Amino acid sequence: MLQYAIKIALSAAIIVIVTEVAKRHSGFAALVASLPLVSILAFVWLHLDGAAPARIGQLSIEIVWLTIPSFALFIALPLLLKHGVGFWISLVLSMAITVVCYLAMLPLLRRVGVSL
Repeated sequence: MLQYAIKIALSAAIIVIVTEVAKRHSGFAALVASLPLVSILAFVWLHLDGAAPARIGQLSIEIVWLTIPSFALFIALPLLLKHGVGFWISLVLSMAITVVCYLAMLPLLRRVGVSL
């Protein structure tokens, strides 16, 4: 139970730090947010939980493939905001576009022999 509390506290602390830094220095916050911190934490937690290195490596490869459709959010959101669409609508639309990109990516990956 203590391990879960530590995982939650550390993960939450990272999110709070990024949002607080973004209030003052958006460039630095963008750098920190762009780091694969969630992935790194997942790798560390899996390792500490005794996962096989091959499993951690497989997760890493799967993350690589799934970052491609996630770019849709980071492209759509600023474009929508730039064109005067409200924040919440822009965020929801960007997330919907991203979901569509994920759904389109999965069959493409299966066609080239990548199974997730």
